[in-house]
Amino acid sequence: MRAVRFHEFGDPHVLKVEDAPDPHAGPGEVRIRVQAASVNPFDLKVRAGHLAQVVPTTFPAITGTDAGGVVDEIGSDVTGVEAGDQVFGLGQGTTGEHAVLTAWAPVPSTWTAEQGAAAGLASATALACFDAVGDISGRTVLIEGAAGGVGSAAVQIAVARGATVIGTASEGNHEFLRELGAIPITYGPGLAERVAAVAPNGIDAAVDTAGSGSLADIVAIVGDTSRVATIADFGAAALGVTLVTGNANAAEHLAEASRLGENGSYTPSVQATYPLEKAADAHAHVESGHTRGKVLIGVLIGH
Repeated sequence: MRAVRFHEFGDPHVLKVEDAPDPHAGPGEVRIRVQAASVNPFDLKVRAGHLAQVVPTTFPAITGTDAGGVVDEIGSDVTGVEAGDQVFGLGQGTTGEHAVLTAWAPVPSTWTAEQGAAAGLASATALACFDAVGDISGRTVLIEGAAGGVGSAAVQIAVARGATVIGTASEGNHEFLRELGAIPITYGPGLAERVAAVAPNGIDAAVDTAGSGSLADIVAIVGDTSRVATIADFGAAALGVTLVTGNANAAEHLAEASRLGENGSYTPSVQATYPLEKAADAHAHVESGHTRGKVLIGVLIGH
């Protein structure tokens, strides 16, 4: 199969489209014919070697941790899915013509194939963050970095759970956040004052998806470290904040995202889809830090 691989750590230009062995579904797994895979900040860190001490990488490595596509091989001990089903989910080395998923859910009838490909890691991570901060129904929640892939998923999920959502983003993304149901404010110095202006009764919980150095301010705003979670600030432990990494409940979270999609509460936002041959450009786009929603690499889509 054709896949996006890298033979050494480095910038996006280490990515090459090459022939690679076909993967096969093992016990508890399914294989899909990939329609598209999303580009996640995690993928950039792996490619650059920033996670080499914690994420073992054997070269040549295929990039990607989630994808959407059509099931074409089913491993043993798997029930509830059939060949031909359209699913989205999580795996390793997903940016190729085939990928093995270790957790998955059906693509809702309300989504396009691209939206399904954008949903895996973003929705599962957002839901893991809400597991960490506790019940948000009827509460006021701050999402730092609300226009990105995880942030925009978190906004919609929080709104669906009955929360009032304050979301930070650049001014150019404020209308986008309003469309998702959030009250937008800008990020950066003076955050506490801007939050107080739109939420005079305070913030009950917060999720930091940006890792921009604001975590101490967010803790002060919320006043309870157990109600704050981050996915991007690796100094979280020193502040007593939960750093969300991994996802032991991925299958459950993906199923919830699928249900929210089916009832219209969550629609993944796709900013751009690059062809397989432009994978380096897709990584550079995400690396620029100016992504609204998700950036995808199309395999079947766009070809």
